[in-house]
Amino acid sequence: MKFFHLIWGNLKRRKLRTALTLLSILVAFVLFGFLCAIKQALVGGVELAGVDRLVVRHKVSLIQLLPEAYKARMERIPGVAAVVHQTWFGGIYQDPKNFFMQNPVEPEPFMAMHPEFVLPPDQMKAWLATRTGAIVGRNTAERFHWKVGDKIPIMSPIWMRKTWEFDIVGIFDGAKKGTDTTSLFFRYDYFDEARKAQNWGTGQVGWYTIRVKDPAQAASVAQAVDLEFENSAAETKSEPEGAFVQGFANQIGNIGLIVGAILSAVFFTILLVTGSTMSQAVRERIGELGVLKAIGFTNGQVVGLVLAESCLMAALGGGLGLGLAWLATSHGDPTGGLLPLFHLPARDLLLGAGLCLGLGVLTGIFPAMQANRLRVAEALRRM
Repeated sequence: MKFFHLIWGNLKRRKLRTALTLLSILVAFVLFGFLCAIKQALVGGVELAGVDRLVVRHKVSLIQLLPEAYKARMERIPGVAAVVHQTWFGGIYQDPKNFFMQNPVEPEPFMAMHPEFVLPPDQMKAWLATRTGAIVGRNTAERFHWKVGDKIPIMSPIWMRKTWEFDIVGIFDGAKKGTDTTSLFFRYDYFDEARKAQNWGTGQVGWYTIRVKDPAQAASVAQAVDLEFENSAAETKSEPEGAFVQGFANQIGNIGLIVGAILSAVFFTILLVTGSTMSQAVRERIGELGVLKAIGFTNGQVVGLVLAESCLMAALGGGLGLGLAWLATSHGDPTGGLLPLFHLPARDLLLGAGLCLGLGVLTGIFPAMQANRLRVAEALRRM
């Protein structure tokens, strides 16, 4: 630290060049933060998916329905602890751009299957007592300024009814940070009765979620479920919940590969820019480095000064960039519902800090080696 004033003085020598380099690094790390947050929003549900849960859907497509009678048959399969179902509702609130998931469920079994959703006991009791009752996640409730007691009209382009009305009886939170709290769940009996009145798909559901007794036996249970309904009118495809969530993300593409490719291009460019800046700074100070060696500075100390300068520049630009990215992503989903898990995870902040250090070392190592090889007499002649 006793040489900090010397390192800081070198950075201030060419203020415009230093400022532009810092700005380049800052922009790169802001982009890094946003891309990591987008990746988390698209694939973060895979990490939160239950390891002991399987999703059973129609073998042909998710939009194909399954008989409700399958539930009792699944419950009899060895290794199955519990079974619940959901159905895609696809409703619209006021405007088509107000997208969020709404599903009819059986309240008590559904909440027991998904402990990641936290609902106060009194609100759970109200849901069971209200035929048209619905619970909504905190994120969506805040987005539309809903509160318990509100009556919400939802238009459905899928189910043959102009408007469905739901009474908000509860607002649930996530047990863990990153839990998706954008969905609305309402009672399946209300949904099925309305379908029956319209003669539209009664007694059918979208997909099932199964909890297995032993996560190690999940693959064999999935196979047994599919064998149970093999050659039936509605064959099934069973898979771990994480794979089911990943399937939605894969419709966009390989998110990890896309993000990695973009970041690699950005950081390679920043590596060239910062490395060029450091090399130029060392060439401009060859005479001064010779003086330092002449008055007793060792090669190691000179190398340390050059590396410290590059690391300080990377730390300042990268730290500011990560800080701005964290502030920008801490406010949640900027799209209003399309990216419910949008935030910058702590592990990516740590990765960003590591990249700052790596950038500083890589951009400083070659100028430092140049300074290490410098001979005093040759350097003094350049002054």
